[in-house]
Amino acid sequence: MNAGEHDTARTALEAVLHGPGAAEEITLRHRPLGPLPAGSALVRTEATGVSFAEQQMRRGKYYDQPPFPFVPGYDLVGRVEEAGPGVDPALVGRRVAALTKTGGWADRTVLPAAGLVPVPDGVDPAAAEAAVVNGVTAYRMLHRTARVKRGDTVVVLGANGGVGSLLVQMARRAGASVIGTASARHLDAVRALGARAVDRRDPDMYARIRELAPEGADAVFDHVGGPGLADSFRLLAPGGTLVSYGTASTRDAGGGARTPVLALFARLILWNTLPNRRGAHFFDLWKGSRSPDRYRRLLAEDLGAVFALLAEGAIAPPVAARVPLEEIGRAVALAESGTVVGKVVIVPGARD
Repeated sequence: MNAGEHDTARTALEAVLHGPGAAEEITLRHRPLGPLPAGSALVRTEATGVSFAEQQMRRGKYYDQPPFPFVPGYDLVGRVEEAGPGVDPALVGRRVAALTKTGGWADRTVLPAAGLVPVPDGVDPAAAEAAVVNGVTAYRMLHRTARVKRGDTVVVLGANGGVGSLLVQMARRAGASVIGTASARHLDAVRALGARAVDRRDPDMYARIRELAPEGADAVFDHVGGPGLADSFRLLAPGGTLVSYGTASTRDAGGGARTPVLALFARLILWNTLPNRRGAHFFDLWKGSRSPDRYRRLLAEDLGAVFALLAEGAIAPPVAARVPLEEIGRAVALAESGTVVGKVVIVPGARD
């Protein structure tokens, strides 16, 4: 699609997911933009990305995704291009970040101004994008759910991933000892983050982890789910916490989106009834969103803390690749390949 064939002054170039299918089947469209609603802002995207949520959505397996067709895109970073009625005009020109859940795969997006979070000056937009959903997820799981403290031992499955790599960095900054799993090609990258690395394809992976943490782990972060979740729970020391935040093991399995999640909830509830002094939780980034004002306040607080760490160099979210929006199929395929460290970031091309 040739963007030059359209009047782009008041349009958005969007990537549309029409249904379960190959990544190459995602299409682009120009959507006219009307007048901004009250309380909204038009944000020109500088970076969005591909997270595990979009990988599930492409297969129709995300728990509460909208019906096809729709525009995916869980988060974005950009500059405010226009302020709608009731919005402070001083917002125009500022770099901001937003959690969108859907709609982020576009070069322009209309968003509620109240949900925009300032991005510090001097921060690379791709690095900021890699720290939005991944950073808030890691920060909240570490500090609000597991409450990791100095001297704790933490296990991070998938420590080379977008969330996992930030979990390692934040846990190390908090004074915890970290054991991280990854495929053999990424073990050196995990070690460079400060973790002791274990090959995730080792059939004795959990035994290797127990050798490194003979007293048990104070927190285990598991994005895989499936049968191995029970092994993750067994790694816990008394008083330890398992945080499940995904079902990657069922990404390519048949069946509906709800079945793996409901089975996971049932298992966690059962474990929490056992008198073993261990806790098991499922992390939901959108928990509390039915109270929008409070949710936005906490998001601004937590994402602000993440951006502060980023600005001072305390964390460095790995950016696996920067891919133009016009090559969205390649971006998705790369993110799903299992060959990269960090997040695949989508960078919309310059507009005439």
